[in-house]
Amino acid sequence: MRFLTALPVYNEEKYLDSVLPQVAAYSQDVLVVDDGSKDRTPEILARQKSIRTIRHPQNRGYGAGLVTAFQAAVEGGYDALVTIDCDGQHEPHLIPALIKMLEDCDIVSGSRYLDTYDPSAPPPEDRRRINMTVLGWLREELGLKLTDGFCGFKAYRTNILSQFKIVDLGYAMPLEVWVQAVEHQMKIHEMAVPLIYLDENRSFGGSLDDSNFRLKHYRSVFDAALARSDLGKPKRSQGL
Repeated sequence: MRFLTALPVYNEEKYLDSVLPQVAAYSQDVLVVDDGSKDRTPEILARQKSIRTIRHPQNRGYGAGLVTAFQAAVEGGYDALVTIDCDGQHEPHLIPALIKMLEDCDIVSGSRYLDTYDPSAPPPEDRRRINMTVLGWLREELGLKLTDGFCGFKAYRTNILSQFKIVDLGYAMPLEVWVQAVEHQMKIHEMAVPLIYLDENRSFGGSLDDSNFRLKHYRSVFDAALARSDLGKPKRSQGL
């Protein structure tokens, strides 16, 4: 299976030199989507001759980076796309396992909560609370039995990517993915991955750093995605 591995990045100068070689060791084709970084990220990426870079002139959001990766995978004629964050919380040596599992489904989503690798390293409480709340929505309103709603380490079959119509370009973008995946009856598997937080105080940006505000925002994006989908439309009654 020919696949592309893509990393959406924004101001990741302290991680690039360590993460990119690890990713390249397990993926022949690597793409970095630089979402308008203002630190030394563009300078560091310019030295990576074997890695392709697409740069957004301005910061557009985490979801925008993934949308660009989706487009690149489709235009490049790849069979699959792997997405992985660049902040050191994912382990690139697991990329082949994601691709192997993708042989039997449409999406493989990493889960930091499917297994417990290190009980002494729990996630930040507010992030775990939000994840659990969102998982309740996915289970009750979509029938989707996941254990992690926001892991950025995923693999997609490329032939499904054109079905995603993404509106929210920020951190809530995965909620639109889940709604549309269920709407289009995509087959989803989870794969256990280690839970690693190297920067528990990493900013989401602006008001989203307030966990209560962030949860309300996620709910509004989820509701809007449901409303746009066939899942949110009333079923026609069966007339006589």
